[in-house]
Amino acid sequence: MNKSNGFNIILLFWIVATIQLVSILLDYKTGIRLSKPLLIPVLMLPVIFNTSVHATRKKMMILALLFSWAGDIFLMLPGNGYFIPGLIGFLFAHISYILYFYCIKDPSAPLPKQSPIIFAAILGFAAILLFILFPHLGELKIPVLLYTLVICCMLLAAIYISPFTRQGAGRFFIMGALFFVCSDSLLAFNKFYQPFSGAAFSIMLTYCIAQFLIVKAYMINDIRSKLIT
Repeated sequence: MNKSNGFNIILLFWIVATIQLVSILLDYKTGIRLSKPLLIPVLMLPVIFNTSVHATRKKMMILALLFSWAGDIFLMLPGNGYFIPGLIGFLFAHISYILYFYCIKDPSAPLPKQSPIIFAAILGFAAILLFILFPHLGELKIPVLLYTLVICCMLLAAIYISPFTRQGAGRFFIMGALFFVCSDSLLAFNKFYQPFSGAAFSIMLTYCIAQFLIVKAYMINDIRSKLIT
């Protein structure tokens, strides 16, 4: 596919995302149910149909998106019984992203030295969030603690591998990971601590931006022959 096809894929994703976001604002249940399951499959198209410079990294990216898609499906099902399966889906998505980032690093090269302030800031944010949420988690204390640690590791991995990426892809990986942390934090705050107006819209907007930026970074960093961009 040529460049115009690539533009069409990006446009299609944001059309679907806009339908999802507007449906949330209007509380249009049918629009939400129809558009949400399409978000990740559309984003997967350029990953699947382009030739990667690294087969393992491509597999990890596809796995991350598949687990994300599973998480999306579980979380949109009615009732609280699907929250844990949704959490597990996204947990494995983040683990897949971490493995993808690990594969970017040159095995012979040492990890770049990062400011301890970065590590302290991420750890501090996680500690504050857990401090706020813990009294309200009930039986979900351990799953939420584990999930928080994994997503923080995903953000740290994106930061640490940034110097090994091509053509500035690292900054998009970092921004995508940051938006993911933001989206999940908003979801946790709204679900367990204090529901707030516009939560569903904010959570979905930051989630769409996160996944889009990570896939965009992947395309910059990994694609050798671009059929869809």
